[in-house]
Amino acid sequence: MSATRTTALLGVAAEAALAVPGVAALQPRLARRLAAAAAPTRADTTRPEAGIRADRAPDGSGWHVEVRCVLAEGRRALDIARNVHDRVAGALITHLATHGLAEPVTVVVTVTEIAARHDAA
Repeated sequence: MSATRTTALLGVAAEAALAVPGVAALQPRLARRLAAAAAPTRADTTRPEAGIRADRAPDGSGWHVEVRCVLAEGRRALDIARNVHDRVAGALITHLATHGLAEPVTVVVTVTEIAARHDAA
């Protein structure tokens, strides 16, 4: 799969994860956050896809996808993580199938933070 298609795969995964109730945001990996911190004059242009990592399986038999989520406070993290897993896996399998690729997808969801609610008073 070309880099362009991999980018599309990241977008599909990010869209599916962000559609899950209780997901506040996706968190970029440390390297991307450090790069953003090194260039503080730029506006924050971190795309949601930055919280997704997709790699080919070592044996080339499919995809391994990591989703790094920031969750909203007040819901069970386990339930949200399972929902993210199921929705992302389903969306990616459908996306690959529409492009003629029937490949297995492994999804790992990592909860990086529980964001506190800030009620406007």
